[in-house]
This record gives sequence, structure tokens and C-alpha cells, in this order.
Amino acid sequence: MRELTDFQIEASAQGEGATLAFRGPMTVSSLGLADARLRSLGESVAAIDLSGVTRMDTVGAWTVWRLSRDNDAKIIGCSEEAQKLVDAIRKADSNDHSVTAHRLPLLERVPAHVGMVMAGLGQGALQVLGFLGQVILSAGTLLRHPSRFRGKALVHQMELVGVNALAIIGLMSFLVGIVIAQQGAVQLRQFGAEIYTVNLVGRLTLRELGVLMTAIMVAGRSGSAFAAQLGTMKLTEEVDAMRTIGVSPMEALVVPRIAATMIMMPLLGFYSAFLGIIGGAFLSSLTLGIPFFTFLARVQEVVPLHDVWVGLTKAPVFGLIVALAGCYQGMQVKNNAEEVGTRTTAAVVMAIFTVIVLDAFFAVFFTNIGWG
Repeated sequence: MRELTDFQIEASAQGEGATLAFRGPMTVSSLGLADARLRSLGESVAAIDLSGVTRMDTVGAWTVWRLSRDNDAKIIGCSEEAQKLVDAIRKADSNDHSVTAHRLPLLERVPAHVGMVMAGLGQGALQVLGFLGQVILSAGTLLRHPSRFRGKALVHQMELVGVNALAIIGLMSFLVGIVIAQQGAVQLRQFGAEIYTVNLVGRLTLRELGVLMTAIMVAGRSGSAFAAQLGTMKLTEEVDAMRTIGVSPMEALVVPRIAATMIMMPLLGFYSAFLGIIGGAFLSSLTLGIPFFTFLARVQEVVPLHDVWVGLTKAPVFGLIVALAGCYQGMQVKNNAEEVGTRTTAAVVMAIFTVIVLDAFFAVFFTNIGWG
């Protein structure tokens, strides 16, 4: 049978006031009946004796402290453990201690924060390189053992990354082509050179904007999906279960996604550039008086072939960056569902930032080798 808290009031022989003596455990599970009796107690006490208490938790300590505070009574016979609990309750109840965290001065806090951010970026870069190394090792293992490669997963990811994205990428590219043609024509009209709108639209979409805008769209659409899917699988311990049964998550989850993105990016980039040119031709036929098919024929004359190769060369690299960022951030989820959203956002930001930086590098590189 569960032991309950009991108490009795002992009168003082010296007439200094009554003493409230507790016996038994003073815990949340044993104080119910005693608490009701204590609240209806009309007699004031001068001391609270805890020498007969066998066990105490924070609820019991709060009860003792409340009685001591309301009756201005001293607490006697307190064990060391019970005294620590009562002191903690007294400190919390007084509410006179500072709860403000210590902060460094502004001139020290800002450099310290910048240093922590830079150190975190360096550590993150090393982790991404390590993750890339794991991907390369897994790809090498699959090349040595082709039977372990999941072809159906690759085709499924190619459908999600490529086929399902045709509509949004096509619409975006068509409208971007219209905007480039319209803005370019407004500026070139000042010099009577509207015909060079063809050069502007053709070279810009095939060389730069086609693959760049596609990479940004794929990062926002598929890169975020990779991070969310893998992050959720980490939270539900599906990834750990795969390791337990001897299946490599890198081979089963990461490699098919990266391979599918790298395969589909050149196709999507070319598709985007083509629809951008179609959009420019459509606007030119309406506002510049350049016939639609004449615009397309002129593109073949003014756009060098190496512009096409520049776009196709950048596309798989951008695809690798987008898929790597999504898979890496997804595999870093550890704690809770909120981190899935945080890592998904980080995947998109990381992918877009890296793609733009690499695009600038490619622009300088291809110009230096004569493909400017």
C-alpha cells in the first residue's frame, strides 16, 4: 500500500508557538490528502519540522516553503537533499535574481559572431567535401558491382526532376525570352540596331540564362524535395533501418538522385534555352517587325556553336551542385521536424549561391580559352 504524507501539530513547552511536524514521504504522489488538510489549517505555526520526512521532491519542497512563507515559520530538521530543494524553491519564488544572459560589448560581440560564422562555413565546406567523397566511393562501388545499382530509382528520379519540371521551366524560359527581347530592343532602338536583338536573345539564353535559370528552378523544386525527403527519412529512422539490414543509404538514396539530376540538367538547360529563343522570336514578330522564322534562322547565323557547348558543359556541374546540396542537407537532419524545414531552406540557398559563383567562374574560364 502506498505510504502517504502525514503531519501533526506539537505545542511548544516554552510557549513560542506550535511546531508542524511532517512524517513519511513528501512527493507529488503522496501529498494530495495532506495538502487539503494543510490548506484548511487555521492555526499558525512557528516552526516546521522535517526530521520525520523520508523522501521529498520539488512539490514537497514547494509545500514546505509556502507554509514557511505564509506563517513566517522557520524550517528545522531538514536533510541536506531536502535543504537544496527548499533553497531552490526559495530562490525561484523570490524572483529577485537576474535572468538576463551575459553579453559581450558590441565591439567584441560583432567580431566574435563573424569569427564563429566563418569557422562554421569552413567546417561546413569540409563536411560537404567529405560527403562528396562518400558519393564518389559509392559510385565506384556501384561501377564494380552493377547489379547493386537501382535502375528503377534512377528512372523515377529522372521523371521527378526532369519530366515533371518541363511545364514550369518552359513557361519561365518563354517569359524570360520575352523580357530579354523587349528590354534589349528598347536599348538598341536608340542606335537603330534592333536587329541585334537576335544576337542578344540567342547568345544570352544558350550560353547563360537557359542553364542558369534552370539550375535555380531545379534547386528550388528538386533540391528542396531531396532535403525534405531524406531529412524525414532520417527522423523516422528509415536511414538507420537501411544500414541495419545491410543497405547503403548512399547507394540507394543519394547516388540515384545525383545521377538523375546530372543527366536531366543538360536536357532541361537546352529545352529552356530553346523556349527562351521562341519567346524572343514571338515578341520580335509582334513589336520589331522581324518574322518569326526569320528570327530563328538568324539565330543559327549569329550564335556560334561553342555557345551551345558552354551551356551543355555547365549543366551537369550545376546539376551535381544542386543534388549534392539537397542530399547533404537532408542527411544532416538529426533532432526534430523543425530542422527539416531549416535544412531544406539551407539546401536551396546553398545550391543557388554555389551555382551563381560557379557560373561567374565559368564565364571567366571560357573567355580566357577563347570561347567568349
